[in-house]
Amino acid sequence: MKACELIKIINDGASAPNPTCDTVKVGDPEKTIKKVGVTMFATVEVLKKAKEWGADMLIVHEPTYYDHMDVIKEDPVIMAKKELVDNCGMLIYRYHDHMHYREADLISYGQAKYLGLSGKISSTRFFGSSMMESDTPVSARELVMKMKNELGIPHVRVAGELDKKCTKIALCFGTPGGVSELLREEAEIVLTGEASEWKLSEYARDAALLGVNKALIVIGHIGSEAGGMIVLAQDLAEKYPDLDVKYFESGAVYHDI
Repeated sequence: MKACELIKIINDGASAPNPTCDTVKVGDPEKTIKKVGVTMFATVEVLKKAKEWGADMLIVHEPTYYDHMDVIKEDPVIMAKKELVDNCGMLIYRYHDHMHYREADLISYGQAKYLGLSGKISSTRFFGSSMMESDTPVSARELVMKMKNELGIPHVRVAGELDKKCTKIALCFGTPGGVSELLREEAEIVLTGEASEWKLSEYARDAALLGVNKALIVIGHIGSEAGGMIVLAQDLAEKYPDLDVKYFESGAVYHDI
C-alpha cells in the first residue's frame, strides 16, 4: 500500500475545511509503506523511537512545529527539530481535521471507547465538542479513576462535584470551542484537555457549593485525545493485516517537582 492510499482511506467520509492542517509534513505520498506509527505528537522522543522501529509512515494528531498549520519559523528549536524530521526517513502525516469534521467525531468516539463508556454521542454546535448521554450514571471521581487506570494519565484535576452520579457528559477533548457554554447549559460533567481556571474551574467549584451538579475534569491535552489515536492504531491493525501498526505514547508534557 502507498502512503497516499492510506491517507485517502482514513480521510474518507469527512468534510474537512479548506485549507486544512491535515497535510504531509515530510516525505513522498507515493512511498510504499509497511510499518505505520500512530501518535499524538511527533515529539523528539517519538521521532527517535519510530525511526528505530523502522516506521515508513507516522500519523500524528497535533502540530509538529508548534503552529496549527505547521508554519516553520526561524527559531533555533524549530530549525533543530526540522532537521531531525527531515532526516527521520519516514513520511509524517497530520490527521486532525478529518478526525473531527465528521458526523461522529473519531476522537470523542475513540476516547469514550477506550475508557469503557457507553451511550449516545451526538455532535454539538461547537467544533471538536460532543455530548454523551451515558447508559450508566457515573460520578466525576469514578471517571477520573477510569482515566488513571485505563489511559495511565498521571495528572487529572477536578473542579466541582465529585461524587454525585451523572449521565450528561460533554466530551471537549483537546482544546475545543464551547466548553464554557456546554458546562453552563447542558452538561453535568465536562471532560476537557485544557481549561481557563478563572472562567471554567471557578464556575464548577461555585456551582457545586451552591448545590448545582457540575464538574469539570481537566485531563491534559495529550491524555484527553490519546484514546482516539490508540483506537485508530487498533482499527488500522485489524483492517489491514499487511501493515505493521504501532502506537507511540507521547508521554506527559509536565514534570512533577
